[in-house]
Amino acid sequence: MTRTRGSKRGTPVPGTGKKRVTFSVYAPHAREVAVAGTFNEWDPARRPLKREPDGNWKVVFYLRPGRYEYRFVVDGIWTDDPCCTTRCWNRYGGENCILEVQ
Repeated sequence: MTRTRGSKRGTPVPGTGKKRVTFSVYAPHAREVAVAGTFNEWDPARRPLKREPDGNWKVVFYLRPGRYEYRFVVDGIWTDDPCCTTRCWNRYGGENCILEVQ
């Protein structure tokens, strides 16, 4: 079973109006991991996460302040972020995590 950890929210990037947001998932046995959400048109192929030696997978996005929905995709399976504290229903009967970038 894959265990996920929540995203780290926002470090300002001077002069851009954006914040650096790191998504991180602990999935030591996964072959591929992605994050999909409203920030990348729900396309997990756009920015796959990179595996680190400790089994964590990470990717950085630069996002403008706002509300974003997302889910992880681990080996093709849409996966919840159990560390997410704010969720909303999606049209498939599941839940999306909500990320607020301040």
